[in-house]
Amino acid sequence: MRFADAVARLEAGLRAPLPGPAAQARLAPVPPRRWPSGVNPARIRNAAGLLLVFPKEKTAENAANAQRDRDEAHIILTVRAEALRHGGQVSLPGGVVDPGETFEQAALREAQEEVALPPHEVRLLGALTPLDIPVSGFRLHPIVGVHPGRPHLMPSDGEVARILEVNVAELLDASHFVTTERQRDGLTYVVPAFRIANVEIWGATAMVLAEFLTLLGWVEQANS
Repeated sequence: MRFADAVARLEAGLRAPLPGPAAQARLAPVPPRRWPSGVNPARIRNAAGLLLVFPKEKTAENAANAQRDRDEAHIILTVRAEALRHGGQVSLPGGVVDPGETFEQAALREAQEEVALPPHEVRLLGALTPLDIPVSGFRLHPIVGVHPGRPHLMPSDGEVARILEVNVAELLDASHFVTTERQRDGLTYVVPAFRIANVEIWGATAMVLAEFLTLLGWVEQANS
């Protein structure tokens, strides 16, 4: 998908009512995770993540595919450092919202801390639907932004093991959808995911991407 087309669709989609939980559910584990009974909503912690869209630039090492890739929309994801909770999993750059911050400010700050993305280089388009993550105690607020070129990024020591530049076209390609099983607390979960760049993108990150891709016209079923 061309970068300009993706930005135009996202701008239009973020101005309209969002597809919301129905879209997120397309990549939700089954059975879904629920908040334990009696949870005080005031104790749920807010977090923000940046979903950054950018065009792939021409690079010498990718000369053979440069013309094809140059204008295609890509997004930034991170592989969490093994020492962290949920180490090795793929996530958006993001983290806890500090007191006095907006969700947008928190998403930009966390992206700067985790992957050295200068906040002033990002044009924010809007927010996707908040997503509750009971296993972590967070309510995640995904913020969509765009960068005019391929940003120069560096992973934060101790937080980010690897930065992924994922082609949106690959996420839209049904051949990258997989379904796996995972065990937790004595239960077996059926987990839809994307398998790209030798990693699996599942859970909350995949659910955020499901709504993002729906705005881009995604119609395939996750278990296709």
